[in-house]
Amino acid sequence: MAAGRGKGDIEMDSHARTVIVGGGNMGCGLLYHLAEEGWTDSVLVEKGELTSGSTWHAAGQCPHFVGSYNLAKIHHYSNLLYPKLEKITGQYVSWHGCGGVRLAYTDVEVDWFKQVAGFAANIGFEIEIIGPNEIKSIVPYLNVDGVKAGVRTFTDGHVDPAGVCNAMAAGAGQMGAKIERRTLVTDINQLPSGEWEVVTDKGNIACEHVVNAAGCYARQVAQMVGADVPITNMLHQYFVTDTVEEFVEADTEMPVIRDPQASCYYRQEQNSGLIGVYETAEDGAAEAWAPRGIPEWDDENELFEADYERSMPHLEAVLKRMPIWVELGIKRVVHGAIPHTPDANSLLGPTGGLVNYWMCCGSAIGIAQGAGAGKYLAQWMVHGDSEINMHEFDPRRFGSWTNESYVRAKSFEDYNRMYALPAPGEELPTGRLLRTTPIYDKLRNQGCVSTVAFGWERPKWFSTDGREEDYSFRRNNLFDLIGKECKAVRKAVGVLDLSSFAKFDVTRVDAEAHLNRLYANRVARKDGGIVLAHMLSPEGRILSESTITRLAKDRYYVLSGAAWEIQDMDRLMAGIVEGDDVKVENVTDAFGVLVVAGPRSRDVLAALTDVDLTNQSFKWLTAQEIEVAGVALRALRINYIGELGWELHTPMDRLAELYDAVWQAGQDHGIANFGVYAVNSLRMEKAYRSSGVELTNEITLIEADMERFMGADKDDFIGRAATLQRKQDGIVAQLVYGEIDADDADVRGGEVIWAGNECIGVATSGDYGYATGKSLFFAYVEPDHAKPGASFEIEVLGERHSATVLVEAAYDPANERLRA
Repeated sequence: MAAGRGKGDIEMDSHARTVIVGGGNMGCGLLYHLAEEGWTDSVLVEKGELTSGSTWHAAGQCPHFVGSYNLAKIHHYSNLLYPKLEKITGQYVSWHGCGGVRLAYTDVEVDWFKQVAGFAANIGFEIEIIGPNEIKSIVPYLNVDGVKAGVRTFTDGHVDPAGVCNAMAAGAGQMGAKIERRTLVTDINQLPSGEWEVVTDKGNIACEHVVNAAGCYARQVAQMVGADVPITNMLHQYFVTDTVEEFVEADTEMPVIRDPQASCYYRQEQNSGLIGVYETAEDGAAEAWAPRGIPEWDDENELFEADYERSMPHLEAVLKRMPIWVELGIKRVVHGAIPHTPDANSLLGPTGGLVNYWMCCGSAIGIAQGAGAGKYLAQWMVHGDSEINMHEFDPRRFGSWTNESYVRAKSFEDYNRMYALPAPGEELPTGRLLRTTPIYDKLRNQGCVSTVAFGWERPKWFSTDGREEDYSFRRNNLFDLIGKECKAVRKAVGVLDLSSFAKFDVTRVDAEAHLNRLYANRVARKDGGIVLAHMLSPEGRILSESTITRLAKDRYYVLSGAAWEIQDMDRLMAGIVEGDDVKVENVTDAFGVLVVAGPRSRDVLAALTDVDLTNQSFKWLTAQEIEVAGVALRALRINYIGELGWELHTPMDRLAELYDAVWQAGQDHGIANFGVYAVNSLRMEKAYRSSGVELTNEITLIEADMERFMGADKDDFIGRAATLQRKQDGIVAQLVYGEIDADDADVRGGEVIWAGNECIGVATSGDYGYATGKSLFFAYVEPDHAKPGASFEIEVLGERHSATVLVEAAYDPANERLRA
């Protein structure tokens, strides 16, 4: 029997540290790990029986091969726990560690295999890329015609979904956590104390934290608190064949095959075959419970009628690969609902604007992710940080622009592309044009190819000759075009629409004290000063990076990366203490931003303003409120590319007017548009760290070599004590910047660092620097290998390349050009 108490066991007006709503694998995984972290006074509430939503009918796949470095860590932890969970808890699990093989049909897919294989040494799982003949030797009945390669994993497999979920529930119960089954949550209210009241049909529970782990029902649970979740419940079916004689006679279990050509997974299910289908046709995917999109509260263990027609082209493709199944019948079809988010990642973390209301839902492969998601979310809840970078799972990565049509369209796209290659740089067509600036069409007419940043369309590169990008993990057909954009910025002047910044006005008498309490660096003491500053957790981990401009003693302008808009708004608001006279206003949509940078930028702007732009009157790292081309704006002499230049923050409705004036004035100075592809190359030459990449919740300012951004005379900012303690205790990894001997492929992030046969670190980002002619990288390595001049090897697409730690930025290390 599953662990937990039965119907009617809640005591009226009881209290818990945490209430988890939903008893599927995600909810039970979190309960188990909260209890393991010491929060045993947690309660899970399930309206039916455990697993009765999507968990019970899942196929139980647990792959190691995942295209995200941090998600791979989540999967790996699950694959470590599940094989030993039965021994730990005494509860049936049925782990099948048969491994897996994913097939590749193109050279780009093989390169992707090499990229992902680089994660394995750091994360700790075994993986190898094998040829068709070796695939055939492992699965002799698999037709490998047209297959270029396979990637084999050894310690993953599949598991009984109900078994593993009930085992984690049992383990949580053994540690003291409670489970209430057959208990329906009818409402969730925030109490005057700030705590939550979870209202059920069996009584109410007051708690400090609420977690929405309601799976397919997550939208209803979110709506109880005036929120929503970007989830679409999709229909997914798998087919189980009659008995396969070859399986009966085999001594070993067939590995799970993942086949992008068929868009299917297929494997052995006892002595039968199992085929799971992700339809790729535009009209192939289907929404569960359409058109309302969400199940009724009394739905339980619901399955849908089999739909052979929808899946038939995919089944036929599988049978060509597995001819031993051709004559078999189908004895069972499991057709159920699974939640999908617009970007394929689950929702793990806080809900914007709500304190201690957490999400643990939205996973389309919740069996594989349940344990790992529970572990790292539990760390975040208990300690304020997780040991892995959680940014890509944070629910606040979606804003108010994620309307119903967007969520549905992107979730369908995600389902259709479950086995598609996530090609670097590929821009998908759905869910676009949600946040555009007044110059979007103007730039598009000049060849702008946009990418999406928190809903914003922002320039990525400019097709000045009509070419389209050939997506690749190597330097591709855009190499020379991006070089021209970089050259224009380095030699003349470039202009970039970077309106996607998250922007906040922090005002009133206590604004300075408020910001000094939240950020490690001290805000500027003089009007017009700009500082780079970081918000830290109480444990000293880096939460976000901002530039803070002092417009006046009681007026500050705070800028963050686009993806941090909701997160930083939450932090700025949560940091207001009782008695503070502080106002925080999100002005992201109110201001457009043009970056005008390059050695001729002063010449361009001087023709458009009466303000003295010389160093004596307008110094680097200062700001002024001025007029340019008759437009009143905030001009910040700062940029992320390392050249003389300004960010011009103008009212959004004047952006087009300003752009036209800048563009016209720049004609005699070689002005060119540029995009964020060029920005990445330019910032790498200047050794500028990237928020969320080099600067994450995994590390402190000490590991990131950013101690200089701690206010030397500040003793009261959040995270100070923990940061200093980390420095005293010593660190296990140090950020380094260096040059790699690359040929046709640069570091992208996630690559393993080798010293001989010893894995000593991981690369975080990189790019080719056109002005320096160097391939550059950032990486975290063991401190003994972090000194300038140290050498090691970085594995890029399966090949090791020599790399050297640089003592300073490859380009303009003294910042002479910024001060020009």
